[in-house]
Amino acid sequence: MEKKDFEAWLDNISITFLSLTDLQKNETLDHLISLSGAVQLRHLSNNLEILLKRDFLKLLPLELSFYLLKWLDPQTLLTCCLVSKQWNKVISACTEVWQTACKNLGWQIDDSVQDPLHWKKVYLKAILRMKQLKDHEAFETSSLIGHSARVYALYYKDGLLCTGSDDLSAKLWDVSTGQCIYGIQTHTCAAVKFDEQKLVTGSFDNTVACWEWSSGAKTQHFRGHTGAVFSVDYNDELDILVSGSADFTVKVWALSTGTCLNTLTGHTEWVTKVLLQKCKVKSLMHSPGDYILLSADKYEIKIWPIGREINCKCLKTLSVSEDRSISLQPRLHFDGKYIVCSSALGLYQWDFASYDILRVIKPPDFSNVSLLGFGEIFALLFDNRYLYIMDLRTEKLISRWPLPEYRKSKRGSSFLAGEMSWLNGLNGQNDMGLVFATSMPDHSIHLVLWKEHS
Repeated sequence: MEKKDFEAWLDNISITFLSLTDLQKNETLDHLISLSGAVQLRHLSNNLEILLKRDFLKLLPLELSFYLLKWLDPQTLLTCCLVSKQWNKVISACTEVWQTACKNLGWQIDDSVQDPLHWKKVYLKAILRMKQLKDHEAFETSSLIGHSARVYALYYKDGLLCTGSDDLSAKLWDVSTGQCIYGIQTHTCAAVKFDEQKLVTGSFDNTVACWEWSSGAKTQHFRGHTGAVFSVDYNDELDILVSGSADFTVKVWALSTGTCLNTLTGHTEWVTKVLLQKCKVKSLMHSPGDYILLSADKYEIKIWPIGREINCKCLKTLSVSEDRSISLQPRLHFDGKYIVCSSALGLYQWDFASYDILRVIKPPDFSNVSLLGFGEIFALLFDNRYLYIMDLRTEKLISRWPLPEYRKSKRGSSFLAGEMSWLNGLNGQNDMGLVFATSMPDHSIHLVLWKEHS
C-alpha cells in the first residue's frame, strides 16, 4: 500500500476506533494482537512500558509535588534526584523538605533563608557531620603542657582556657594554637573565672582573690571563709562576687572593694557550685531579667534572689531524694529557664518557672555518667572511659569518644565542656573549637576538639 493511501486508511480507522465503546475498543485490540506476528508483539511490549508510565512529579502542580516529597526520607530524596533533570530540579527546589531534613538531624534552621539549594547543601554537610559523630570520627585531641603540679581549676570562654594549679600559678591558653598567653603567680586554685582584664580565683587557702592579667598584680583579696573555696562567679554590672565553700556557706562580696555583703547559710555539705544568672521566665517568685543565684552541695540545690537587694532569703531548695540517699554531681546547668543536674538516678531537669521536675533521663549505666553540657537538642556527658553525645529528643546516645585515664575528682571542676552553642543545634559554624578539657595525672591538660569539616 502506498504511503499516501496508508495514511488515509489510518485516519479513517482511527476515527472509527474513537467512536467505539470501551468494550468494543478492547475487542478490536484483542483481534489485532491475535493477528500480530513476533515483530509486532516485540514492538508492542517495548512501547507499552513507556506508554503506561506517568511522570507524576512533572504532571502535578508544584505545591502537590512538594507535599508528596515531604513524606520521603532525605536519603530517598537524594536517590530521586538521580531519576531525571526534571526530578532533580523539583526536589532541589523544595525548601521545606530540606529544612525539615536538617532539623531532624539536629541542625539549626534560619527560616529567613529561603534558597532551597542552600538547604540541600546544608543537609549534605549535616549528614556528613552526623556520620562522623556516629562513626566516632568527629573529634581530635591535643595537650597543653606548662604546669608543674596538680591542675584543679578550669574555666573556658571564647576560645580561651584558664587553668589554675597547685604550683601557685594560673595560665591563660589560646586553645586553637595551644599557646600560653598569660601566666601569673597566684595561690592554690580550686576555682577560676576570667574576662579580658581580670582573673578571679577561689583557693584551698579559704580566700578569693582578683588578679590583673597584664601585670599579674593582685587587685583584691576576699577573706572570710573558713574552708576551701570551690566555686566563684561574678557580675560587673551588679558589682557582686559570690563564692561557695567547704565551710557550708555562700558569701556575697562587693567585687570592687572586697567587702563581704552577706553570708548565705542553710547548706549542710560543701558548696561545690555557685552560678549567678539572669532569669528568663516569670513566676510568683521572680520575673524575667531578675538575677538569680544557684548554690549546690552534695544533696541540694538552693535558689536565691540576688541583685541590688543583698539581704535575700532562699526561694527554694531542690533535691532528688528526701532521705539524702541519692547524691548530686557537682556540675550544674542553668540557662535562666531550666536547671539541670545529674545524679546516680539519672539526669534531672527542673522547670525554673514552677520548680517542677520536667523529666528524668536515664541512659544505660547512668550511675557512672556525669553532666557536662545541656542544650535544646543535645547533651554532653562523660564517665571514666568515654565522652558521650545524647540527642535529647530521643534520649539516645548518638556518639562517644574515648577518654584517657584522667585525674578523677568527685568534688571539683577539673573537667569541663568547651563551646556550648552547638548543644542547641549544629549549624555548620559552631562545630569547631574545644569540646572537652580535663586535667591529667602528669599535670598536662587533655583537650578534645572538633575536627574541621572535610
